[in-house]
Amino acid sequence: MSADTPRAGEHLTHAGERSRILERGRERGLFSGAAWSVGTASGPADRGWTGTRSWDGEPLDGADLWDLASVTKPVVGLAVLALADRGALTLDDTVGAHLSRYRDTDKAPLTVRMLLTHTSGLPGQVPMYRAHPTRASLLDALGTLPLSAPPGERVVYSSQGFMLLGLIAEQAGGQPLDTLLDALVLSPLGMRDTGFRPAPRERERCVATEDCPWRGHLVRGEVHDENAVVLGGVAGHAGLFAPLADVERLGVGLAAGLPGVLRPHTFALMTAPHTDGLNLRRALAWQGQDPLDSPVGPSFGPDSFGHTGFTGTSVWCDPREGRYAVLLTNRVHPSRARTGFVELRREFHAVRD
Repeated sequence: MSADTPRAGEHLTHAGERSRILERGRERGLFSGAAWSVGTASGPADRGWTGTRSWDGEPLDGADLWDLASVTKPVVGLAVLALADRGALTLDDTVGAHLSRYRDTDKAPLTVRMLLTHTSGLPGQVPMYRAHPTRASLLDALGTLPLSAPPGERVVYSSQGFMLLGLIAEQAGGQPLDTLLDALVLSPLGMRDTGFRPAPRERERCVATEDCPWRGHLVRGEVHDENAVVLGGVAGHAGLFAPLADVERLGVGLAAGLPGVLRPHTFALMTAPHTDGLNLRRALAWQGQDPLDSPVGPSFGPDSFGHTGFTGTSVWCDPREGRYAVLLTNRVHPSRARTGFVELRREFHAVRD
């Protein structure tokens, strides 16, 4: 990763209200720092940052690297769909067709489409790292993990499904996941400062996350997600670090239809609802706008889509209005136990220019 960021402290128009909301969030102890960008396919209309990289750390300067957590998932999804555009796989391909280690398990018939829409039946939020402390043992355990629902019948948010998608992408693309993401998604979007496993010289730019009981230290410059740690820091469900400028480029690209990354037909297919009639609305790799309990509240239209990350990150896009919103925080610092962030995130997204 190489620094390519805006000037420190830069703000564009209409920064005041969002800035005040996030400054109040810091005052309430919800995070030590926050950064944001809101705009259209033409670029940002409001952007900035406030706070520090840790509670006793240096001020944010715009070059800060944020642990994107589960915002990694849709970026990996973009790589999977780019591989589909190139004929390397199809949405109806099965896990067993690509991953020989799972061919004799009940994961073999699960399809790429099911994994992208969280309808595979694989459970989510499973702390597999506790019983499986090595990459090999954790990946083997994926094959024996009991399904929590019949495939195709219910949306069950599953990091484990995106672990499998990362492996499928590597197999279909013939390259390691980090190399594939750079070639298919990050470089075409100009996200030159985004990647897995920040180098030691870059860790001082990283925003701190949790004082982790499992690791026994404050996490900074290392992926927060414990399962991703066991997988080596490069995984389909978590692990990307990025500065505001790069996530902003993702938002601008989404508002523009991702030219250079996906064909128009594939972009339309990705963003369309695929689970209407089930319990939650999902696009391919993205969360849809549910009428109740949306992470961004009712301020984005019914065709909007986006994704959140456990560390306090999110990107959301309304294709009908051609606008996006990026919010980056370290809401798990120094502990994930505090409450109030969900309400603040909705308040932030309710601001209209």
